[in-house]
Amino acid sequence: MATLLPAFTEGDLKKLTDGIRKAVEGTGCKGVVLGLSGGIDSAVVAKLCVNAIGPDKVLCVFMPSRVTPVEDYRITTDLCKKWGTEHKILDVQPAVESLTSILMATTNTPLDRGNIIARCRMIVLFNLAKKYGRLVMGTSNESETAIGYFTKFGDGACDISPLSGIYKTQIRQIAKMIGIPENIINRQPSAGLWEGQTDEGEIGMSYDVLDPILYMIKQGHSDADISNAVGVPLTVPALVRDKVKGSEHKRQLPIRL
Repeated sequence: MATLLPAFTEGDLKKLTDGIRKAVEGTGCKGVVLGLSGGIDSAVVAKLCVNAIGPDKVLCVFMPSRVTPVEDYRITTDLCKKWGTEHKILDVQPAVESLTSILMATTNTPLDRGNIIARCRMIVLFNLAKKYGRLVMGTSNESETAIGYFTKFGDGACDISPLSGIYKTQIRQIAKMIGIPENIINRQPSAGLWEGQTDEGEIGMSYDVLDPILYMIKQGHSDADISNAVGVPLTVPALVRDKVKGSEHKRQLPIRL
């Protein structure tokens, strides 16, 4: 009985790269646009697109807000120079401040601000995609999508979602395979939506624990089997299962009556 995630192979990588190329070519669009943050997921998507369709068809957009670390400016600029992609820096803070004021979200509600930031960034990407005849590439992975750890119509919105079905721990494997710098692979995952925010802190567990639990749930295993295989209390797989069930609406198309 397989309980751990399968390794990501060279064959899987070729299939993923070919899939991106065929998806873009099939629409007749001129290329892709994506938000490059300095994290592993967006870096992997950017490099996969470069490998699939060429750097001249990849527009990387860095969209800082007030809480964006200075290091992210350098990392994203260096990556774009290294890969030869077009690079834009668009500060979303003015838009975030305006919407926050209108919606009366305060600094005491960081999740409100975080959702506003995520949705402002997606407005930017879809605007550029329309302007230049491109597709918006998503950067959400299976670990995040499965438990609803994304902003609906924010980072969850896209035209192509290349990392769907690929867990965070597998993305680390892909990153090494395609030459993502070690300093990016080893960075603590964060959406950068407020100061001190980390993915694993919000989720309540590490991806090394979350991923095998999600994989085993998908394979149909019981909480007891998962608890024994992963080495966690029974309450942990039950909690993850609740997250999956409670976020189902975020993964569905609008309900049609």
